[in-house]
Amino acid sequence: MLLANPISPDNLLGSSALLVVTVILFAECGLLIGFFLPGDTLLFAAGVSLAVGTIHTSLAAFLIAAPIAATLGNLLGYWIGYRVGPRVFDRPQSPVFRPEYVDRSHAFFERFGSWTIVIGRFVPIVRTVATVMAGVGRMRFTLYAVYSVVGAVLWTDGMLLLGHQLGKIEFVRQNKDKIDYVVLAVVIIGLIPAAVHLVRGRKARNRVNP
Repeated sequence: MLLANPISPDNLLGSSALLVVTVILFAECGLLIGFFLPGDTLLFAAGVSLAVGTIHTSLAAFLIAAPIAATLGNLLGYWIGYRVGPRVFDRPQSPVFRPEYVDRSHAFFERFGSWTIVIGRFVPIVRTVATVMAGVGRMRFTLYAVYSVVGAVLWTDGMLLLGHQLGKIEFVRQNKDKIDYVVLAVVIIGLIPAAVHLVRGRKARNRVNP
């Protein structure tokens, strides 16, 4: 169908659903440029698609692979912060990585301490930046790894299971073809803040360098 949502799990992902979801999770959790990736949406949508049968991979495979990918991403983020140090945040004119992202993540660390690694999983941008900040701050690696695993399981499996439960509702199962458009709308809305930051960053650079 030409109008089908190209980014829903059963269209974009198809038979490679598990691979694509895990790659996106890894990038979002480990790479600073991955903060705009729709990890929450894809996890939830994958859970729905698994329940209604448009993804034929087993739910168990997702429940195992997703937290592993998120944890490995966090370990990469920690390594980047540990190796590069504070220089990784010294990008005031970056069109993508904005100083306010650091401020937001720092506020989480101030409030929740090490638990930021767990709680931040559920907060876009924070889950990407906080892991690098942990490396920059030389957080004890064994403690960091434990919190990373706990947060990864709660976040990825929680979102998958929530979507899976929604997909069991009869109304959803009867209208599964329309779910694609709902997922598309959610992803677009989720990308709006990143677009706004890009536009603001470009305007700020133009004012500084007319």
